[in-house]
Amino acid sequence: MLNSDTNLIESLKSGDKKALTALYDKYWKPLFISSYNILKNKEVCEEIIQDVFIEIWNKRSELEIKVSLQSYLYACVRYKVFYEFRKNTIIRVELFEDLNRRFHYATPETKVMYKELEQHIESIVGNLPQKCQNVYRLSRNEHLSHKEIAQQLNISTKTVENHITNALKVLRASLGNVLFILVFL
Repeated sequence: MLNSDTNLIESLKSGDKKALTALYDKYWKPLFISSYNILKNKEVCEEIIQDVFIEIWNKRSELEIKVSLQSYLYACVRYKVFYEFRKNTIIRVELFEDLNRRFHYATPETKVMYKELEQHIESIVGNLPQKCQNVYRLSRNEHLSHKEIAQQLNISTKTVENHITNALKVLRASLGNVLFILVFL
């Protein structure tokens, strides 16, 4: 950790409110930008950042940071962003519109968050039955229509619809009601 960060943490542990203010002033903006690049909701992002700093203050006496303070704070924000997805407060399809482009310009931390989401989705899809995986991937990755998939796999369009419905049901159950929208990308 940087010497100034170490000093801030030590001052914070001793109950110095100025240390919390200094910490907030130093890190709130990059943390906000990181969360906003994903959520695109100013109020929710502000709440997340505020909650992180409130929790740090409330747990200051037992605070053990084994990585850099910046990494620790980004991890806290990342978990809060995932929590927002899970608790279903952000139900907007536009949240996921053009997500790849947004992450192209995002911070390294938001890129890590996106990669984690992609990996989690891929692991869930990898556990689907083989035919269901094939249909899902042709639909979502190759952007084929139901009819094109049916022709390519020599199955009915109704079977294609059933496989996609089943895949989305599994993803929805595993990721929560909001994250499943990501599979439409």
